[in-house]
Amino acid sequence: MPGERQLAHEREGTPVPDSRTESPPVIRRTEVVVISLVGLLVICIIVGLYLAKAFFLPITMAFIIGTMLSPAANFLERFRIPRAVAAVVIVAAVSAAAAFMVGLIASPAMEWSSKLPELGARLKDKLHVFDRPLAFWQEMQSTLGGPDTLTTFQLPKMEWVQPTLEFLSPTFAEFLLFIATLILFIASWRELRRALIMNFGEREWRLRTLRILNEIEEHLGNYLLVVTTINVGVGIATGLICAVTGMPNPAGLGALAAILNFIPIIGPVAMFAVLVVVGLVAFPTISAGLLASAMFAVMTFLEGHFLTPTIVGHRLALNALAVFLALAFWTWLWGPMGAFLSSPLLIVALIVKEHLMPPDSPQLPED
Repeated sequence: MPGERQLAHEREGTPVPDSRTESPPVIRRTEVVVISLVGLLVICIIVGLYLAKAFFLPITMAFIIGTMLSPAANFLERFRIPRAVAAVVIVAAVSAAAAFMVGLIASPAMEWSSKLPELGARLKDKLHVFDRPLAFWQEMQSTLGGPDTLTTFQLPKMEWVQPTLEFLSPTFAEFLLFIATLILFIASWRELRRALIMNFGEREWRLRTLRILNEIEEHLGNYLLVVTTINVGVGIATGLICAVTGMPNPAGLGALAAILNFIPIIGPVAMFAVLVVVGLVAFPTISAGLLASAMFAVMTFLEGHFLTPTIVGHRLALNALAVFLALAFWTWLWGPMGAFLSSPLLIVALIVKEHLMPPDSPQLPED
């Protein structure tokens, strides 16, 4: 009977073909199992990446940076330079530039570290100006029934310095793994591309894989070039600000600003804190000590809200929320190096998503 067929279809969870109104979608038990298994797989992958950070972080950095530097190896190959030699030359040049930047920072850092007790006492004396506001705040807390915890402004202890340095600096084995993988990756990138493409039997999937790899290489290369140019400009501008305001060692502070600016959001905030501390220690008054940090804040605000979005936005449409969430996730997972890799990994994910789920796929109906 027609009524019995309709009841049977409703029990199976499928809409009746000849019904005028569509039935709501029914989540079946198999779909719940699939979603649960996918969720467990994602959790296992995240846990594996976290626990095996010493292996996966250098390998991932080598793959990402090697993809960024592949256009330079292609350029050197046009002059009949073997790709293996080009890989060694490129890695040596990048390492020399990084060593030069670190050298500009290391000399004043070593000098300041030897004077930490004296500088700490000087900074503490200058921050006594905050004793009166803190006393007023304590009085308000006691009036409102809050705990009396703030008496005077105290500097934090220096026990965090050694754990922080151990967290920021990779081990020798991780650095050696990164350098070796980077050179071998750049030298064998063409063969790796060909092997990855030929793994697919159908011509359509081979072409799609080729387009994905080409776009990843192009976008990451452009990202490295643009971001490096912007960060060098930020370093030069910071050095000029420090020189104009009379800050000590403007070259080292400019190099530090350029390096930290590779880490989105966290880098500029850390550089602002460094300028505040150095200015308060180096100048007799608080207003003079905060001048360089205030000018740096204005400069980074203009760079972060107008310059970088204008230049990078034309090349890559990155959503601000996606960038922030990627930064938070990879920083939690792998620390500062994860923060550096967050934007390139997001670019790779967006490119893969655009090719595997193209815009002409079924979309939601408009309201």
